[in-house]
Amino acid sequence: MSSITHAPKGLEGVVATTSKICYIDGDRGVLAYRGIDIHELADRSNFEETCYLLWFGKLPTSTELQELRQRLAAERNLNPAILTLLGNAPRAAAPMEVLRTAVSALSFYDPDDKKNGHDANVAKAIRLTSQIAMIVAAYDRIRKGKSVVKADRSLSHAANFLLLLNGEKPSPTAERALDIALILHADHELNASTFAARVTAATLSDMHSAITSAIGALKGPLHGGANEAVFRILEAIDRNGADPVEYVKGMLAEKKKVPGFGHRVYRTEDPRATHLRRMARDLGHSSGQAKWFEISSKIEEFVKAQKKLNANVDFYSASTYHTLGIDVDLFTPIFAVSRVSGWAAHVIEQLDDNRLIRPRADYLGPVHPAKYVPIEKR
Repeated sequence: MSSITHAPKGLEGVVATTSKICYIDGDRGVLAYRGIDIHELADRSNFEETCYLLWFGKLPTSTELQELRQRLAAERNLNPAILTLLGNAPRAAAPMEVLRTAVSALSFYDPDDKKNGHDANVAKAIRLTSQIAMIVAAYDRIRKGKSVVKADRSLSHAANFLLLLNGEKPSPTAERALDIALILHADHELNASTFAARVTAATLSDMHSAITSAIGALKGPLHGGANEAVFRILEAIDRNGADPVEYVKGMLAEKKKVPGFGHRVYRTEDPRATHLRRMARDLGHSSGQAKWFEISSKIEEFVKAQKKLNANVDFYSASTYHTLGIDVDLFTPIFAVSRVSGWAAHVIEQLDDNRLIRPRADYLGPVHPAKYVPIEKR
């Protein structure tokens, strides 16, 4: 008899490691980074401070925060070879495919490429957080035939991203909305992409390889692509002048899943959805695009009543990002713009106390090895 413990499908509920980074209580709807509740961070913090918390394990002093801002600003540049790579990518390539490839290539030009110690990995975390935002914005402009915008080192990470993407300094409302969205998406314990990053790091590979693995996992529609699927539905409803409830009823009648609802971990409302709902409403009204929130709200009310499912982080991030002027195929890359902070924190933690991650499979084939049959007798 095998001594292997049979794991549930998808490793649901299996504890795979110990960590001090992220705490989730799915029954009570609690999400905390390093012990600080996500509601506190969304209401009172900013993305840079959240990055410091994730990477250094504590909230920064004003001096420490200023130093991190300066380090992030100093890294807002891309090697010309990366810009050439982006320029040579097919215009029809999905932004996530380009991001995955470009992040891997960044290692060629990283001054700490051959170093894998703690300080070198923190430096890479800072560098990658600045560079991933630049890659997403630069490729979007290049594929549209626009010139790449130079970063403004005086601006916040959120404001810089919107400047690099749209070519103009964002309004304070837009800057704060994206800043909160970046905080909310920064980490979420052992989700698929974070686990992929830790598995790669555990082989004593490097930070860039681990982040590339994470981006590959995030690219999948069951992980990072849900908010894009949500907006496709909102778009179809608006384009056809359909009633939101009737449209969703039709989806359910065809046994189609409504994206943006339910979560593997949460049994109550996803705490991130609470803030994104409010953001989607406020941004919609301030920009004159309230229809996206109104359609979303009707869908949420119906699905909650009919299926007893709560909206998750993806549902209202769709209308929030669209209202900020972000193309739908950039929704998942922007997830990466934020989540790189959490991925990097987990890679640092993994390598600080490493053990190779090597689980076993629950084998379902023949118990006794079958005899080999020569090809002429098969």
